Amino acid sequence: MNYASFIVKIIEKPQQSFFENEISVAEVIVKLCQIRNKKSEMVLRVSLWGNLSYDAIKYYEVNDYIIIEGYISLREGVSENLQIPIDKQVEISAFKIYPFLLNNIRINRIEK
Repeated sequence: MNYASFIVKIIEKPQQSFFENEISVAEVIVKLCQIRNKKSEMVLRVSLWGNLSYDAIKYYEVNDYIIIEGYISLREGVSENLQIPIDKQVEISAFKIYPFLLNNIRINRIEK
């Protein structure tokens, strides 16, 4: 199976979109946290469906660390400028999200 869990850092604001039948999907660009090789970065796209997408938009922001559980898949990468296929990109369809380390400014604002 390709079910896995990761601790990731959100590097772009989650973007939400809707299908014709009112199904919501949010895409979040994240970076894997790597301890051993700090020069190496792996950027992934995480897809969140349904109510989980609403929660991601509402509760998580850039620089938050989250734990995600989901299925790994490979997607054909496409150059944004030329629409030419490039290397495959890793995508995770997440089924669970847990907060790990949230932005301190937001936490202090909520507590007051």
